[in-house]
Amino acid sequence: MKVNLSEYDRGTFIKFIREWTGLTQKEFGEKIGKSLRTIQDYKAGRINYSIKTLEDISKKFDVSIIACKKS
Repeated sequence: MKVNLSEYDRGTFIKFIREWTGLTQKEFGEKIGKSLRTIQDYKAGRINYSIKTLEDISKKFDVSIIACKKS
């Protein structure tokens, strides 16, 4: 699957990928090496995830992440 990162705010992107995988927040966090609390904070926009986290998501779930500027 290809995902254009510019189409989502940070929290919505995490939610979209997690729901696409069919995992709970806790399961999703475990798959990418993050705690439930961290996943909740990503979703709520309280903290930002790193490029490394995006790479981990991409590798674990076979997702191509595209970052294009909005027009």
